[in-house]
Amino acid sequence: MTKKNKTSQSVDSPILDETQPHQINAPSFKGTGIKMEKPFINEHGVVIGDSYYDSPQSPLNNWSEEVDPSVMAGDEWVHPTNDIGWNTSENRDLLEQKQVPQGVPFMHPTKDVSKSTD
Repeated sequence: MTKKNKTSQSVDSPILDETQPHQINAPSFKGTGIKMEKPFINEHGVVIGDSYYDSPQSPLNNWSEEVDPSVMAGDEWVHPTNDIGWNTSENRDLLEQKQVPQGVPFMHPTKDVSKSTD
């Protein structure tokens, strides 16, 4: 996404612990180095990334047989960190690969305490 598509207006968004709390299955960006971004208003006046998808100017709210779906194509319609695409297993894997390991809980430095437990 290019910065030129964003307007100077911003939209408030609840970001809690590097995730969007209103997306129940959204992955966490915590520890990935990826900074959560607030919603923005694209050059068409449509709020992108607020998860409401209800801007009055949105083609979704002004749909007719004359509307060409390609008007909603391009990076200006995709939010970099609050997009449904992050919920796919492939993209979740990408995030997990970027996360800094937090250590293994209950690990003994010289004894394998899990040996013969299964």
